[in-house]
Formats: sequence, C-alpha cells, structure tokens
Amino acid sequence: MNFTSGNNLTDQQLIESILRGDTKAFTIIIKSTERLVAQVVCKMISNREDQKDLVQDIYLKTFNNLAGFRFQSKLLTWIGNIAYNTCVNYLEKKKLVFTETVVEDHAYGSSMETESVISKKELSSILAACIEKLPPLYKMLISLYHQEECSYADMTQITGLPEGTVKNYLFRARKKLKENILNSYKKEEL
Repeated sequence: MNFTSGNNLTDQQLIESILRGDTKAFTIIIKSTERLVAQVVCKMISNREDQKDLVQDIYLKTFNNLAGFRFQSKLLTWIGNIAYNTCVNYLEKKKLVFTETVVEDHAYGSSMETESVISKKELSSILAACIEKLPPLYKMLISLYHQEECSYADMTQITGLPEGTVKNYLFRARKKLKENILNSYKKEEL
C-alpha cells in the first residue's frame, strides 16, 4: 500500500520527508496504518491499558527505525510486522499463551436455518465473542485475513512465519472458531 491517497506522496517520499524533520508527515503514516495496528494489537492483547501502551511503543519503534526501512516490503506490512513482533514479545514477557498446539476435532453439521432464526446482528455478536476466545495468534490471523483482507504473502511478512505455517494456523483458527461457536451455542439455539 502506497500512502499516495490524499497526499500524493509515495512511501519513499513520505519517509524522506519525515527523516528531514517533517514530523507532521508521520501523522499520515499513523492514519494510514492505525487500523491494521489496532487489529493486530487488539486481537493479540486483551488488556486495554496494555493495548494503548503497545500501540505507542509500535509507533515509537516505527519512527525510530524509519531510516532502516529498505523498501523490500510494503510500508504497511513492515509496520504490521513491528506490531506483531511487539505483541509477541509482550506475550512472551508475560508468559501468556500465544497459540494452542492441540486443536480438538469435533464433527458437527451446519444448519441452513441459522440466519432465519438469529438476526445478522446477533450472529455478528456471537462470532465476535467466539473469536475473542481464540488464542492471540489465531485471533490476529482471522482478523488480518477476513477483516483487513491481507494476502497470505502480507501475513507472512507481518508475522515472519512461512506461508505454509500461516495457512495452517489460519485453518486451525477457523476450525477452533467453529468449535467455539458450536460448543458455546448448542445446535438447537442456532
């Protein structure tokens, strides 16, 4: 993603402007990436105060390391990678569960009557609640893929994980999400 919309500057021009001392240009980067950063942080970290601190830390790291950006990836994915690594380091420091190693397999059928029984708003609420029960990495991958519409390549750059691992974890995340939904809401309720 080039940050040309609305400001007519390429990523490189924007970074060069910031490095010359135009700190207002950094606001363009923040506004252009805040949704992705928020998705990563909010899906991986549950404590609101820690989320705020981590977002500030992410943008501080971004600002301090702009001179080292080599344009080998999109600026958006580079910042996403900073966000991801900052969250992983936080989770490791706090010794919190990052991902599950075992995913139980349950065979459930799907009900074609689901949408007719529960409104779309209720379905969204159920889905959001069940996503919140997922481990941080799974929440983040589901969010990046389905809400931010990131490609596997972008997710690979953000997480630093091989593409096959990203696909595998996303598959596991969806499977675990389905399990959470079906365990939380009996088939009769849906």
